[in-house]
Amino acid sequence: MKQLTTFISTLFFLTLGVPHASALPNCVGSYNPTTWDNCYGTYLWDSGNKYVGDWHAGERHGQGTLITPNGNKYVGEHKNNKIHGQGTHTYGNGSRYVGEHKDNKRHGQGTYTFPNGNKYVGEYKDNKMHGQGTYTWTGEEKYVGEWKDDKKHGQGTYTFSDGAEYVGEYKDNKMHGQGTFSFTSGNKYVGDFKGSRRHGQGTFTFADGRKDVGTFENGKLNGYAITYHADGSIYQKGIFKDDIFVE
Repeated sequence: MKQLTTFISTLFFLTLGVPHASALPNCVGSYNPTTWDNCYGTYLWDSGNKYVGDWHAGERHGQGTLITPNGNKYVGEHKNNKIHGQGTHTYGNGSRYVGEHKDNKRHGQGTYTFPNGNKYVGEYKDNKMHGQGTYTWTGEEKYVGEWKDDKKHGQGTYTFSDGAEYVGEYKDNKMHGQGTFSFTSGNKYVGDFKGSRRHGQGTFTFADGRKDVGTFENGKLNGYAITYHADGSIYQKGIFKDDIFVE
């Protein structure tokens, strides 16, 4: 605490009419790392940052409010001069986070509401969506599943605004691995995906009962495949190129 711009907490609260919000006694005098111990006080930095709350051994520790000039405001737990524990962070851009923190970062279970209304509810690690969580878009699209470093990664379910649904594996925000895609038309694909496209071994079943079974590449039949009529009889069997039977 190098800056000299401090206030005696008792005088500060009497002047502004703010009630004492802690069970701890008011800190006495200007900030002092030795005497501001297990007390409640206010510190204003030259940068414009302001903290109002509990102190221990000269550090922000316990319940408190931290306000920055850019409009950010945090109300919650502090530990050893850092935001740490349960709290609510309101950002100047209109977003809001309610949940757990560790060492000044979102870490643990929490809810983040974006300025456009999108919302994430789930696990965080080092300020990023990481673990199990649900992201809901204002357009009614929703993803429920695993995350890694702010990206859909692992097993999850994505529901599209038109009612289509994908259930399966993700990698770096894309459908990648084994999964099932159900179309609103009644068509369904079960099999391998790569880069959000049908790629690898799979079965595409049409709503009328027809079926394509074989190798897909970039969303189309490419390689050996068997196509079936709706009654289960074979229609074509052999090599396909971009959905066209070759031989």
